[in-house]
Amino acid sequence: MAAVSALDQLVGKPMSVLHFGSPFVDCWTSPCTYYEFPTQTMTTIRSAGIIPFLSWSSVSTPASPDFPDSLAAVISGRYDAYIRQFALAAKAWAHPFFLRFDWEMNGNWFPWSEGINGNQPGQYVAAWRHVHDIFTSVGATNATWVWCPNADPLGVYTSPAELYPGNAYVDWTCLDGYNWGSLHAAPYAWMSFDDTFKSTYDEIANTIAPSKPMIIGEVASTEAGGSKAAWITNMLSELPTQYPQIHGVVWMDNNNSLSNVNWPIESSSSATAAFAGGIRSPDYLSDIFANLEGGPVAAPGPSMAGAAEARPAAVAPGEAAPTLTTRDEGTPTATAHHAEPKKKTVSRKRKKERRRKRQRKAKRRSRRR
Repeated sequence: MAAVSALDQLVGKPMSVLHFGSPFVDCWTSPCTYYEFPTQTMTTIRSAGIIPFLSWSSVSTPASPDFPDSLAAVISGRYDAYIRQFALAAKAWAHPFFLRFDWEMNGNWFPWSEGINGNQPGQYVAAWRHVHDIFTSVGATNATWVWCPNADPLGVYTSPAELYPGNAYVDWTCLDGYNWGSLHAAPYAWMSFDDTFKSTYDEIANTIAPSKPMIIGEVASTEAGGSKAAWITNMLSELPTQYPQIHGVVWMDNNNSLSNVNWPIESSSSATAAFAGGIRSPDYLSDIFANLEGGPVAAPGPSMAGAAEARPAAVAPGEAAPTLTTRDEGTPTATAHHAEPKKKTVSRKRKKERRRKRQRKAKRRSRRR
């Protein structure tokens, strides 16, 4: 995990969650093959004291007509044998991990969203429950199911309430969101963390799932149009006090092939310093999870906060080198969890070109958006 160690050293505190992604099917090679549960990568991440965060999407990458990516295909049982095999391998691994399935479903940019790709109202919930039921049937209770819509500050996406599978099918809620600054035209502009997340957070925390802990699955700010350093400082200081339901956050430390967005923490020395200063707070936990056991990951409490305060900011050893990918991303997301009110995470992703070269050279399979 060289990239992880480098980021830990850069910000002065080891991460506590590492995000990476995988579709159902690998079609970069011929014939297409199913991605297996990434047991070795999970073990590497866990051994570093970090909780694995896997984004798992019901698609083939790149798309193939032989592997339909509609919600109806999932509901019909087209992928049941694969899902069951994946769930059994997760059960055999036997340790807790976050599983973010088919995220940002309230938008229109992924093939699993309702209203596109032939998907009908109600099918997202049906597909989610179908996959979840298979995990339950084989006893894979170590998966922590993360339901993750996109933040919707302007109210233009599908209502997340219509897409919620129900409390029995969700362990953690989640939100993704970005400050695009001046890179997007009006009505978007420079938006604070509050501007981006608050309205959707309130809807989920107060109405949709008030009993569930939440994690930020993807977040970043550009440098274009304002002070990224101030944006980061405000986010990290506000989360523990103004967002009590949020217990983790994953920073998108990769540009996802967009050369001008400057998502990485390293985009400027001031942004790096702001992030390092923010996660220095004992509210943010480090790599203390090597012995985490049980079922779904629980929100951290006061005892964890105390452990974080007492723990030196050592660098996590090793390298998690996931070879699985989601849409245009295939890199790990480094994270620093935060304590009692929240867990903080930082994310680092491998370059798309490097990822594709590795996938073409070897059919390696391993596994949070």
